[in-house]
Order: sequence, then structure tokens, then C-alpha cells
Amino acid sequence: MKRSILFSAAFLGLISLVGCEKPSADEAAPNSLSESEKADGWALLFNGNDMSSFRNYKKEGVNDKWVVKDGEITLTGKGGGDIVTKDQYAAFEIKFDYKISPEGNSGFMYHVTETEDTPWRTGPEVQIQDNVDGHDPQKAGWLYQLYPSEVDTTNPAGEWNTLHVKVTPEQCEHFMNGTKYCEYVKGSAEWDEKVAASKFSKFENFGKPTKGHINFQDHGNVVSFRNMKLKSLD
Repeated sequence: MKRSILFSAAFLGLISLVGCEKPSADEAAPNSLSESEKADGWALLFNGNDMSSFRNYKKEGVNDKWVVKDGEITLTGKGGGDIVTKDQYAAFEIKFDYKISPEGNSGFMYHVTETEDTPWRTGPEVQIQDNVDGHDPQKAGWLYQLYPSEVDTTNPAGEWNTLHVKVTPEQCEHFMNGTKYCEYVKGSAEWDEKVAASKFSKFENFGKPTKGHINFQDHGNVVSFRNMKLKSLD
């Protein structure tokens, strides 16, 4: 009997220790970099405290409808305008978490230049939206009107999703919550055919820049971002 009691106590103690185990040194807190990420060349686009890496499209500052609170960047309502990174990038990887509001819509664009009235006339858009109740047939993680995905691994509106995009001249790839969605070569013959069959065919500069700003869209709906990390591959 005593042996059984001692074994049970030891087992419960082990369970307690496992339950209280601290994260490993390589597990980064939100809006921070792990040691392996630092060693691999990743940098933060958002430090959790301010929007010093961003400004509004064609403007100097950031509209006050973009708010930093609780370690998140949130567009609180229509009228905030698109925001772009102050720096420009050619080949890169980007990872970030987003949380879209019910029925909401937003987007992430790359290789954006400020030669047009709106960012999407130069920069390809990776769709962000509520895939269940959203109103756009283009789903989250797709390259808008160009490269869809046959799978949907998004979490529901109001929950965090992680989008990971790699852009190089040789190949571009999209991953949603760890699942590969699509791959393509920007500027290839296939790319040109798809652009010609899309609404972007009207804009001669669409998809042509090979370097530009990273853009987060104001589509009129509440959307939040965190853990915005980038690695230059130039």
C-alpha cells in the first residue's frame, strides 16, 4: 500500500513539473525574435510598441485609425488608409499573424511603388479575409485573382492566423498556418497570361516592379496584426 501511495505521489509530482515547464530559450514571445531567428537573419517590422517602421501610402505619418494596443497593430475603422513600410524590399521572406473581423476583408501587398493612385496597381495582393462570411470570392492566402489554393487552413474570424510569404525572382511561395497554398514565378510566361486575364491587365505597371514597399490594406474593416517579421534575401 505504501509503495502504491509513494508511486502515485511521485507520478503526480512529475505531472505537475511537466505542466509548469518553462518555454525553451528558442521560443520567442509575441513581437520578439527567437535565437534561431536572429541567427537566420530575421528582423522585426513591429516591436509591439509603435509603428516606427510604417507610414501611410504617399504620406509622412500614420493615420490615428491605426492603433497600437496590447502588442497589436489594429485598423479600427475605415479611413485609416493603407500603410507601407518605410523601407523597400526585393527578395525577402515575411511572416505575420493577422486577426480579421467577422465578414472582414484586408490584404498584404509587396513590391508596391508610389507611382499610382493606389498600391494595388503596382503590388500583387495576398488576400486577407473572413473566409466563411466574407464577401469576396478570393480567399485568404491566395494571390488575388492570380494564384488560388485548393485548401483552406484558416482559423475563423476573430482568431489569429499566421501568413508566411517568400518572394524571390526564382520562385514565390505562400503558406497559411504552416500549409503551403501556392507557388509561382513573378514575371514568368504563366504569370503574364494570368495577369492578362485579370482586372490588373488595365494597369501597365502592375506586377512590373521587382523592388518596393510592403503594404497592409485598409479595406474598411477592422483587422489586427502582430509578430511581423522579415528576412531580406537580397
